[in-house]
Amino acid sequence: MVNLIAQTPCGDMLPREAGGLTLTEVVIARMWSVAPLKGQQKAVATALGIVLPKPNRTTSGAEMHALWGGPGVFYVRAPALPDLTGKAAVTDQSDAWAVVSVSGPVVVDVLARLVPVDLRQSTFKTGHTARTLVGHMTASVTRTGPDTIEIMVMRSMAGTLVHELTRAATLFAGR
Repeated sequence: MVNLIAQTPCGDMLPREAGGLTLTEVVIARMWSVAPLKGQQKAVATALGIVLPKPNRTTSGAEMHALWGGPGVFYVRAPALPDLTGKAAVTDQSDAWAVVSVSGPVVVDVLARLVPVDLRQSTFKTGHTARTLVGHMTASVTRTGPDTIEIMVMRSMAGTLVHELTRAATLFAGR
């Protein structure tokens, strides 16, 4: 009989340090895609107990974190989700994503090699998020602190993300 072992998307690839950056995996216990039905955005926000984020922003509550995912779509991380029947289309995304926290004083300089968005703190402040590319991968890039950016890609791209981040950091450090 085969023994299956549960692994996080990045498995044993992280944590690691490269070129002045620290890469750590953010393990998401539960996450849902929430798309409020027409006219139900306020009802969804009330049920969740948080303000739904504006485009390219995030919001947080006591145990809930919402990330703008595109027009009319939010990714909600929380231990549990209230019943949103009749208010929103909800899809469990808990196992669909790999999330890597990239931190260090050179984070913006390194990511400038991979991300076609101005990630400088003056324009991309804490709580800002963008659906963009990281190399050739579609991703959600979110600033979570002055020197910390969280990158979320589809789970199948976890190895590629770690490789690209490590390579970019190593090349940057070797300049």
